[in-house]
Amino acid sequence: MEPLDWIDEQLDHLRQHDLYRELPPPLKTVGPSCCVDGRELLNFASNDYLGLASDPRLVDAAAQSLEEAGLGRGASPLVCGRSTGHLDLERQLAQFEATAAALLFVSGFAANAGTIPALTGAGDAIYSDANNHASIVDGCRLSHAEKHIYPHNDVDALERLLQVGKKYRRQLIVTDTLFSMDGDLAPLPRLGELAEQYGAMLMVDEAHATGVFGKQGRGVVEHFSAEHPQLHYQVHVRVGTLSKALGAAGGFVCGSQSLIEWLANRARTYVFSTAHPVPTFAAASAALKIVAAEPTQRSNLLRDAANLRQQLQAQGWNTANSASQIIPLHVGSASQTMQLAAQLRKLGCWIPGIRPPTVPSDGSLLRLSLTATHTEPMRATLVEALATVRTT
Repeated sequence: MEPLDWIDEQLDHLRQHDLYRELPPPLKTVGPSCCVDGRELLNFASNDYLGLASDPRLVDAAAQSLEEAGLGRGASPLVCGRSTGHLDLERQLAQFEATAAALLFVSGFAANAGTIPALTGAGDAIYSDANNHASIVDGCRLSHAEKHIYPHNDVDALERLLQVGKKYRRQLIVTDTLFSMDGDLAPLPRLGELAEQYGAMLMVDEAHATGVFGKQGRGVVEHFSAEHPQLHYQVHVRVGTLSKALGAAGGFVCGSQSLIEWLANRARTYVFSTAHPVPTFAAASAALKIVAAEPTQRSNLLRDAANLRQQLQAQGWNTANSASQIIPLHVGSASQTMQLAAQLRKLGCWIPGIRPPTVPSDGSLLRLSLTATHTEPMRATLVEALATVRTT
């Protein structure tokens, strides 16, 4: 028996339980439609929520930066990899998020996986929502802090955990603001109150909300701050990504000046990663300007998503508590979910089937992601296709 033979056995196990993942066909560009195996499909799988990934303004900004700064950076930011482009974008992000400072990471995953262990360790406690993204989960594991997982958005359960937390050196509450598989929002006003009451740090991940929610596009924190002005001062750590609504790549953390200095010293995913290419950040900088100048893109997107949810609920689909451009269609079984996804592809719609371990064992679903570039005829085609598979 060869040392890696166990892999084939485990792959067979995944196939038998409808959990095997095949690499999808490569796409030339990101957009509301795509060519897959010679067929044109409507793409409802992308997180390019504002349609900026292929926007000529971002492409031009990246191309100009490429000529001026080249591509690779050659070293980590703390060695010689940091550029004026990095500094400029960090300042722009801090201003955008209305915080004192910001720090760029190579990805949103790296931002979470590096920040949580930098803030907590042995003798500390972390309180994490059960539906948080894998990057938060892994950051918690790497921290060596005591982990408390509270049921999804259950603030009463969280408070019961906090009530017995006086023995810990530090406490951290961490949550997504817009949950990537559920499409619902975290109860930030109440989380902010609990953080203040129990002296805990509050860390939020705005990955799927940046550019979409809030008057200025800052995310769910800003969205709720319209009704709760004090909330802004209760969120101590704000994580985001440049790779979704902003159409580029990379992650960032915003907060106080001392927080950013500490992360630059102690976040291992920052200290030990080669700095990101400057052209990517030039594109992200252009995206931030577009978000500020074109607020109707996000307001129209959320309006269209609300209308689409109503139509799908009328068909009998379970969209749970979705309140965003992410609309889950809960199915339950992994096998049935993948059958529905295959049927929808035949009808011209690409909607990914989401299975364990991304979701619980009985929580498989179709994840529908709406973008600002989906037209009314495209949405109508989607509704018709979902009605067809619903009745077959």
